Amino acid sequence: MHHLLRLLVLVALVAGCNVSRAPAPGGAVVASAAQFVPRFGDGDPTDWPGRAPWAYQVHGIDLSRWQTDVDWRAVRQSGVSFAFIKATEGGDHVDPAFDQHWRDAAAAGVARGAYHFFYLCRPASEQAEWFIRNVPRDRNALPPVLDMEWTPFSPTCTRRPPPEVIRAEAQEFLRRIERHYGRRPLIYTTPEFYRTNDMGRLGYPMWLRAVADHPSTVYPGQDWSFWQYTGTGRVPGFSGDVDINAFRGSRADWIRFAGG
Repeated sequence: MHHLLRLLVLVALVAGCNVSRAPAPGGAVVASAAQFVPRFGDGDPTDWPGRAPWAYQVHGIDLSRWQTDVDWRAVRQSGVSFAFIKATEGGDHVDPAFDQHWRDAAAAGVARGAYHFFYLCRPASEQAEWFIRNVPRDRNALPPVLDMEWTPFSPTCTRRPPPEVIRAEAQEFLRRIERHYGRRPLIYTTPEFYRTNDMGRLGYPMWLRAVADHPSTVYPGQDWSFWQYTGTGRVPGFSGDVDINAFRGSRADWIRFAGG
């Protein structure tokens, strides 16, 4: 009987060593027997009708000049694995916070990639060269991203070319940056832009915005790599809202993806 009791105690101790710690809503950390999976707070939470974002193991953020004074150490400790950082827009604009975010994310151990906001009134070749001029070629970086969405409030460009023209311009941009950086780029897009322009025909990995339902419902039949599930996320290290994203694969898939 004493031998059996000692064996049960030993089993319990070994099991306790495998308990990981996962953030609760708002970034608080709680003990969990599951793998470390972050679940952040949200200023405007969604009652997910389908599969919820925290069903996925790997989460990250995207940000630009509007996120300032970031405590990247707190961001990393909260469970953020990656950050997509706005680098450029059009053919003559660089996000003024890009360099700082790029350096600080790397120093904190957060995998980072750069994205370009596509300006529908400028040639794709010009925009690709502008991105290449301003974003370092770093073998440790995530794939570059082309952000394609409508700009209804732009004071200088409300142009809406036909879908075939938009796809051709996107293809030109993507080919040029893939050749330069040696990694297949991602396309970020929104539901309306995706549907209007049949963006799935381009055949590139997709980063999809869907803040009210799962991407499988919002983009039926479309494969995807990243899911932007909120624009009002609350992540430790930020003083205000930030976009939060989920990576589709497992943690092992993430390690392979991030490693190129």
